[in-house]
Amino acid sequence: METATPVRAGVSLDALLAAKERRAARQADWLTHYQQPVISLTLVTPGEIKDSLRYRNTMGVALQMCDQMLWQHHWQVLDRQVLWLPTGPEAMWCVAHQAPEIKAHCAALEQTHPLGRLWDLDVICPKAGHVGRLSLGSHMRRCLICDEPAHACARSRRHPVEQVVVRVEKMVDDWFARD
Repeated sequence: METATPVRAGVSLDALLAAKERRAARQADWLTHYQQPVISLTLVTPGEIKDSLRYRNTMGVALQMCDQMLWQHHWQVLDRQVLWLPTGPEAMWCVAHQAPEIKAHCAALEQTHPLGRLWDLDVICPKAGHVGRLSLGSHMRRCLICDEPAHACARSRRHPVEQVVVRVEKMVDDWFARD
């Protein structure tokens, strides 16, 4: 695995959309090939900078927690991939287990780990597509600033991006300074 040095440079919207399309294509390939659920992990990284040492460290914790969750449940991992991209780190696992139960445990990680709010763990089923939090009776993600539904604040741009970036950086810094 090649790891480039993270550079604090902004990423264009076109680059982000292209990365999202490539990720969706990889997910579709795995779903077709393995016919088993796929976990897709990205980070919540507001602003133009998507690759930094802070975000790489956050992804490292997320990878460790996801691998540990899969190991603890003895779920068979058919494939695993981690990509360190200028558009932000990405990871995927293909897991031979029921998608709703995988999603329930992924949502629990997002809700209980101090950095979990910065992890976006999607679970995709080869037959039913994306397994949403609401289908499990889970609540929608909350805004990092005001605790309203996150999607509403993001769509309306209720909070300045700089304020959200500062909040994310504080969460990360607080986690790594805890010792």
